[in-house]
Amino acid sequence: MLQEAKDLQNSAVTRLVSVLSQGKKEYTFKAPTGSGKTYMMADFMNRILATHNNVVFIVSSLSKSELAEQNYNSFCALAQNGTFPKLNPYLINSETSGEGSLYIPTDYNVYVLPRDLYKDKSKLKEEGTFLNFLQTTTGDLLSGGTAGKSIFVIKDECHIATSNLDELGRYFSVVINYSATPKLSRQQLPDVEISNTDAEEAKLIKQVAFQPDTDTLDAALDKFEEIKADYTNKLRVNPCFIIQISNKDKAEEELKNTIFPTLGNTKHQDLKWVYITGDKSGKGCQTNDSGLNKLPVARWKDYMKGTESSISVIIFKMVISEGWDIPRACMLYQVRDTQSKQLDEQVMGRVRRNPRLLDFERLPKDAQDLASTAWIWGIKPKEMGLPKQVNLFRNYGIESEICVTPTKLKAETINNDLDVASLLAGKRENLTGGSIFTMYRNLMQQDNEVQDLCYDYADTYDKWRLFVENIGEVKRKYHSYISDYENSMVVCEPVSFPYGSSYNETEKTLTLDDWIWYRKEGDETSDEFSFDSDAEKKWAELLKDIRAKSIGTTNVLNNQDNKFLWGKNFPLNSEIKYEYFADGIHSSYPDFVMKDKKGRIHIFEVKSVNKSPLLNINDEEYESKVKSLKKCYKACSKKTKHIFYLPILDGNTWKITKFENGEETTIDKNTFIDSLNFT
Repeated sequence: MLQEAKDLQNSAVTRLVSVLSQGKKEYTFKAPTGSGKTYMMADFMNRILATHNNVVFIVSSLSKSELAEQNYNSFCALAQNGTFPKLNPYLINSETSGEGSLYIPTDYNVYVLPRDLYKDKSKLKEEGTFLNFLQTTTGDLLSGGTAGKSIFVIKDECHIATSNLDELGRYFSVVINYSATPKLSRQQLPDVEISNTDAEEAKLIKQVAFQPDTDTLDAALDKFEEIKADYTNKLRVNPCFIIQISNKDKAEEELKNTIFPTLGNTKHQDLKWVYITGDKSGKGCQTNDSGLNKLPVARWKDYMKGTESSISVIIFKMVISEGWDIPRACMLYQVRDTQSKQLDEQVMGRVRRNPRLLDFERLPKDAQDLASTAWIWGIKPKEMGLPKQVNLFRNYGIESEICVTPTKLKAETINNDLDVASLLAGKRENLTGGSIFTMYRNLMQQDNEVQDLCYDYADTYDKWRLFVENIGEVKRKYHSYISDYENSMVVCEPVSFPYGSSYNETEKTLTLDDWIWYRKEGDETSDEFSFDSDAEKKWAELLKDIRAKSIGTTNVLNNQDNKFLWGKNFPLNSEIKYEYFADGIHSSYPDFVMKDKKGRIHIFEVKSVNKSPLLNINDEEYESKVKSLKKCYKACSKKTKHIFYLPILDGNTWKITKFENGEETTIDKNTFIDSLNFT
């Protein structure tokens, strides 16, 4: 799993724990479907329980059983394998043995409640079982309870309207909403958010390639057949194509007139398909897979999840919008007319999970591209904030004019050079050194590269235990190697900007007609671009002014005598990146690249110390990252001969750290401009 993905999840949970200090009753956590909300939920609960043994969590999940059981099983697995050992989960149900009343034990700390179990006329409500549990747990005076614990409620998929638990609010100390699409109309304003862009860049989820609305199902299946062999060979995953149909009236018509005839034609007749109705009894479900037909319908979904499942096409009604994970799904087609429901982020999330998330960094580039792309046919959701597509002005030869040298850290070479066997020679196994679960948890908390060292060395259990018992020494040795950029950093082949990229629109916009990108809006081009922060926008304005001063005009890209080119380094598809080490290997995608009229390459990573009410930044974490980037850029400037900058906006003043030929200096804006030497 990429360190960036781990860091993104860890940072989000850290921020969520931090915002609890605001003392509000309700908070909202927003993250895209497929970004690991259940994992982050478990991490959050584990952190709270590690420091507050008087807290009990209730996780309210959709439906009567399926999503709740899925969450419960995930929590159990994460607790049992030592990842989050503080969790002690219990799945609330409405079944009784014999004729006794329902009962909820009070010696657990995470209770998973299928939302619909507590509603009018339900056994859990009518018998007062759940209310009695709350009163006993909180020590409510009316019940004579003595536990006196605080109850934190997590509402999973909070965007689904429900008032089931509202009447019990007096017993809840904190309510935390989790969703990819929280409802602003219900005041579910995100306190912590992982954006689609952040999740895409960290490869937690796939980027979406929207396909033409004019494509027929037959054409979409042709596309699926094209990538199927590559998916199987390069990813070792059998891909899956999801067809979404209407919930009610039109479903049978769509199946009869469009779907089954298309799947039955000669081109696609070898594809194995399944039709899931959503009926709990399995009534109406169909498949052309004779082997699957021998299994109970209740087991079909589990079979279809597997990476080696033979099922290529899954036909669903709208019920696929929540609670079913199938990472091998990579294409989604909505059969509809112009009156059908729009696709939304929840539905699209079914095909955005990364099928090779855990070992993504070990895949070759073409396999990574495949694993991080989802193809979708259907109406684009209006409120999603779809990425803006950008393209290079190719007729100006920008790809050949801007040649940038990236760097990487040669972790694999270091792993070979670091002789773990010699390092551990003479070490004795500590038979009282803790349980295997504690040791495994310790190993899983280490860098990916340290874990690799362990499994390269340990071909027996005894070696594995010896390694983990001495993991601190191995880690220090590895960190010493990888942090020595003089030896660990290598230059890569020069690259340029990709032909196409994209970005998410913000309110921080700027009109730019003199840089390397243009936007396509239908048949028209646009000069309006947006940036992630005020600091980025201000630096873009500065570079725009510098180019105008250098060239003497702002409306011509090409100047044969003084070629001056600059542009944003949009991370999507970019190979302009620099690896650095900070408790794991990370990639820095600098914000801007500029080639001056003398042919020098200038690289900028823009920062700001200005506080924003929309950003919850950990000062210590921020300073640590800046320090790591400075060390990286200093080494990069020496090895690549590019000039690197860390401009930091403080109020309205720029404090710029410049790195050239391995030397570090601090300059102001005017000194930076003068150094470009326009004459």
